[in-house]
Parts: sequence; structure tokens; C-alpha cells
Amino acid sequence: MERRLTAILAADVVGYSRLMGIDEAGTLAALKAVQTELIDGKIAQHQGRIVKLTGDGILAEFPSVVNALACATEVQRGVRVRNTDVPQNRRIEFRVGVNVGDVIVEGDDIYGDGVNVASRLESVADPGGITVSQAVRDHVGNRLDLVFEDRGEQKLKNIEKPIRVYSVILEDANVGNMTSMKQDRPSIAVLPFTNMSGDREQEYFSDGITEDIITDLSKISALSVIARHTSFTYKEKAAKVQNVGKELGADFILEGSVRKAGARVRVTGQLINSNDGTHIWAERFDRDLTDIFAIQDEITHAIVEQLKVKLLPQEKKSIGKVPTDNLEAYTYYLKGRELFHRGSKSCYKAAREMFVKATELDPSYARAYAGIADCDTFLYLRTIEPISFDAILALSEKALALDNGLAEAHASRGAALSAVKRYAEAEAEFEKAISLDPNSFEAHYFYARACVFQGKIEQATALFERAAAIKPDDYASVCILVQFYNSLGRKQDAKEAARKGVKLAERQLTLHPDDAKAAELGSGSLIEIGEFDRAREWIARALSIEPDNPVTHYNAACGYAMLGDIDKAFELLERGILVGGPEWGRWVQHDSMLDPVRHDPRYPVLLETIRKRENERNS
Repeated sequence: MERRLTAILAADVVGYSRLMGIDEAGTLAALKAVQTELIDGKIAQHQGRIVKLTGDGILAEFPSVVNALACATEVQRGVRVRNTDVPQNRRIEFRVGVNVGDVIVEGDDIYGDGVNVASRLESVADPGGITVSQAVRDHVGNRLDLVFEDRGEQKLKNIEKPIRVYSVILEDANVGNMTSMKQDRPSIAVLPFTNMSGDREQEYFSDGITEDIITDLSKISALSVIARHTSFTYKEKAAKVQNVGKELGADFILEGSVRKAGARVRVTGQLINSNDGTHIWAERFDRDLTDIFAIQDEITHAIVEQLKVKLLPQEKKSIGKVPTDNLEAYTYYLKGRELFHRGSKSCYKAAREMFVKATELDPSYARAYAGIADCDTFLYLRTIEPISFDAILALSEKALALDNGLAEAHASRGAALSAVKRYAEAEAEFEKAISLDPNSFEAHYFYARACVFQGKIEQATALFERAAAIKPDDYASVCILVQFYNSLGRKQDAKEAARKGVKLAERQLTLHPDDAKAAELGSGSLIEIGEFDRAREWIARALSIEPDNPVTHYNAACGYAMLGDIDKAFELLERGILVGGPEWGRWVQHDSMLDPVRHDPRYPVLLETIRKRENERNS
């Protein structure tokens, strides 16, 4: 049985039985015409696949959520145009639902919860309309020129848990482009708080505060909160509040700044009506650094008061409940997380120290234990450090014992299990993490890597796409996507990802000039867009920063392979094997960047060496 994450489009003809009763032959002919002249072409254009056709319905899957929703939108607009001169009672109209989820693959068919939810979303769509799940809404963000209406959580037939449903507001051919629709609940976007500390290294702190405020506001059922990854696309961008509100469909914008100096912190916050730009509330907090949690709580309650939002009893309890009440532990955790994502052996070790310090200061800090487990998992996979798998599992279990509802802890356990090829168990943990937090970057990123290990490239690609959408400043997911888009023959997507990856890697190198990972992954994107000289410079830069890091050796080897320097590629691959972990053999087989070396007689020897080293480690 094969499982994969995919984007699903379900469509059904409105009033099919009635239309057949009026004119069976005419209805079938009209339906066939709209399918062959419009729908088939749009699905193919957006790289989709028709899974099945029923008499009055279509089920299709797509490699990305953006493709699926773009296709749905173009189909519905195209159908509307075709119906212009058709009498109302004879029009072929569709309801469409779009979802992203896990499916079971059997031959050419797919089924499972992901398909069931898409079908139920379609059933609650308006005639000629599109409904999507929150996962789709969050993934798409503002990448398509669409407006979404939040219809709240709905209990859909035969679906166990309520699903938050959004309607896509389509362009009205007669009225023009509808830019907004009044929602029952006020909507708010929290823009990334500006780091005013004069030290770019403090960026992790201001970002952490922003994320915590978004998390607290998201607990309030009477508010519609724009997802973190959508808001963060505006990081370091100068934009008018009215324009931001219009683009995000947000009635209100919260923006602010953080200045951290010694034992003091200054936080400013402004709540702005995005319709007319008026300031509804503004406050400046000059406090001891230890008051940072209280400041976050006060900002949240000020918004609740200003927007006259009623809190449910459970919401009152959950708002302001922080993962730790120890500021020093919190600071160590944020710094550890920032170091972890740099992805080198030295950074994993440094991040681990940060997480350990956090647990020493607060022994009940579940997220910090999950962080230690993550560092050890990646050291186990990528290096020859003497890491005990049982110890990694114990750390993730410790995090779960402290907070079983913590998505990061389930993702950590999943990553650990996939490291020792216990993939079925790992998949269950990743799915649990995503169900707890559909916007968990770690859950999607770790899940994607586990899929690569198994050769499930399409599923890995969809998960990396989701990870990149959740964390818009993450260059790694975008740069990695280049190789897998090429593996899948998606050449245009590879070019676009490469251009974006270079920009994100450049930003990271400006913030952190010593980040070898940004240089080594970015070099692959530079090669993809034909900037070969710059790619060589970035490879050399990465090797000078991390001369002993096996992952740097591997990525540099991939770059040299693509540049035609086959001897250099093998030299680095062979050197890296000596200090690299079991991840080598799992990536080598599926990495399109190594295609230029696969016909070299040294390649099978390399694979055999990798196999022997992994057997030695496991014995």
C-alpha cells in the first residue's frame, strides 16, 4: 500500500438529475463539451491528473496546492463565461472542493481521508463556487490573487473532526473584481515585529514574540487570524497597511517593534484598521526583560478589548499560557531553534547546548526536549558522532510525557523513527503532528525527508512545498525543491524555485555570513539558473566555512557534478563518506544533481562503500 500527500480537487455538477430530466442528450453533450474544451486542458496545464470521472463528477489530484486551486479558479471562471448566453435552467455549473491531505494509492485510484474531505468540501460549496480547507488556505497564502471568506468550523458528513472551511471569492464578470467580503468574525494579520536592537543576531527574539502573539490570537474562536507564514511574507517589506489588509483579506493589522538591551526590553504595538488606516490602539512597553510574557499577554488582551471580542471560558484559560515561564530558558530555546536550522554539525552541537540549558532552567520545558532530540537525530544521520538511538527516542518520549498535544514532540519522534527506517511508525507520528498543528514547519520538513529516504519523491516534493509555504524565509526547502522538480520533469518549477532560492539564500548570508548551508544549497540554485561562476564562489565559500562538515562535502560534490567537475565531485563524496552518517546512501540514490556521475565506474564502488559503512555502524 502506497500513501502520499497530495492536493485533491473534487467537482460535481449542480442539479445534474434535474438537467437530465429536462434534456438527457443535450445535458450529456454539454457536459462532454465543457470537459473536453475547458476542464481537461486546465487540469493538464496545471500538471494535474484526472483520477476518475463519474456521471456528474470529477476527481483530480495535483502536485501542489497552488496548482490545484489555480486550476479550480480558472475552471469556474471559464464555466461562468461559457454560460453567459445559456438559459439559467440549462446551465452546466459545478461545485468544487479543494483539499490537501494524505491519500492511499491503489493502481490509478486514490482514496482516504484526504479525498473524503475534498468531496465533503465540494458538497458545501455554492453553485459555481469553490470551498477549501484551512490547510489549503494557509498553504496558498497570498500567492494567488484570491480573496477568501472564512466560514468557520463546520461538521461535514462522515468526517470525524470539524473542518474550518473557506470560500474562494471569484471575480464577478458583471461587477468587476470583488476585493473584499464582510466576514462574521473580524480578521487580523500580525506582521513580523521589527527588530530594533541594532543586532541582526537578535532577529530570532523578535520573530519569536510575533509567533507567540499569533499563536495566542489563533486560540480565539471569535477572531479570524491570518496564518504566521502568510504574515511573514511581509517581513522587511515596506507596504501600506491598507494594501496589506486588502491583499490578506484582513480587517485589522497589528504591527510593532522589539528593542532588547541588557536586562530591559521595549515593545511597541499598533492596531490599525486596514480599511481607512486609522490607529485603534497603540502602546509602548518599557519593562524588565522578565516581563516579556506579560507584555505578550497584555497585547493579546488589548486586541480582544478593542475589537470587542468575547472569549469562551476555555479560551480565557489557554491565552497567556506559555510553554515556559522562565525567560532565560525561553531565550535559549529560541536561539537553539535558530541555530538548528543552519544545519551544520557545529550548529547542531551548539543548538543542542542551547536546548539543554533551557531544560536545566526549566525541567518541564517540553519543546526544549524535542529540540535536543532533533539535534541528536540529525547528528546520528549525518555524522559519525556516537549517538544512541534509544537516547533520542527517550528524549522525544520525555517531551510527549510533558505535553502529549505538542506537535513538535510528535514530529521529533517521527524524525527519530525514520532515522532507523521504522517508516510506518514515523509516518503515524508525522500525521499526528500535522493534525495537531497544520502549520508545523518541522513536521512537514522532517516528513518530506523521510519520504526521500524511501524514494517517494512526489510526496516529498508536496511536503517540501508545504514547508516552504509555512516558513517563507526558509531557503533550504526551496533550494531542495529544485532537484526534485527536475526529477519529476517539472523544469519550469525548478527554474522558479531556483530564482527564489538564490534570493532567500542571499538574505540568509547577509544576516549570517558564516552560514555554510545557505552557500552550499544556494550554489545548486545558481547552477540551475546558469550563474556558474557565482556557484563556484559559493561552493568555495561553504567549504572554507565548514571544511570538516560531511553535509557540506555532499552538497559541494553535487554542485561540482552539475558543473562537470566529476573528479572533484568524487573526491568530496569519498571524503565525506568517512565522516558522514547513514543519510548519505539514502539521498545519493534519489538526488538528480548526482545524475552526471551515475555512469562513472566509480559510482557503484561509492554505493558499495556507503552500504558497508552503514552495516558496520549497525553491527
